[in-house]
Amino acid sequence: MAVILSNQDLNSELARNDHNRKLYRLECCPKSPEEAVGPMNKERPVYLSLTQFHFPVPAIASIFHRITGMALFVGIAYLLWLLDLALDSESGFAEAGAVLDNPLAKLVLWGVLVMLLYHILAGVKHLMMDFHIGDSFEAASRSAYVVYFLTVVLAVATGVWIW
Repeated sequence: MAVILSNQDLNSELARNDHNRKLYRLECCPKSPEEAVGPMNKERPVYLSLTQFHFPVPAIASIFHRITGMALFVGIAYLLWLLDLALDSESGFAEAGAVLDNPLAKLVLWGVLVMLLYHILAGVKHLMMDFHIGDSFEAASRSAYVVYFLTVVLAVATGVWIW
């Protein structure tokens, strides 16, 4: 049974009881990291740069899949704004067409569509790996290269279609 005592009660209890009684002192928090987790390794690196690591191709494909997913969250807002503008009225449709005549707007549209294409292709790759199709390292590397190649081909085709 554990007994929690204040410092004053602890000192008086220790003075009275010298036998095998277990006493615990309640402390708010440790005074140093060594007290909390034990001795630390002083030789550990202070700064780790991600450029020091060589990530395999499937890991890079997975990271890009996550990045394009987050970027699509913002890019879809642009596409929805254009859709809302175009479906509002005939003048809104003409205004949406005028917006898309701007080369910067076309570039943003192309970027969002390319991210969408990559995200879909990489998502299919991940789904196949979930079903244990091509989940070895070599097969995952090959499928990542296939996703990259198809994305480039579809990006060029999308650019030709937009411009």
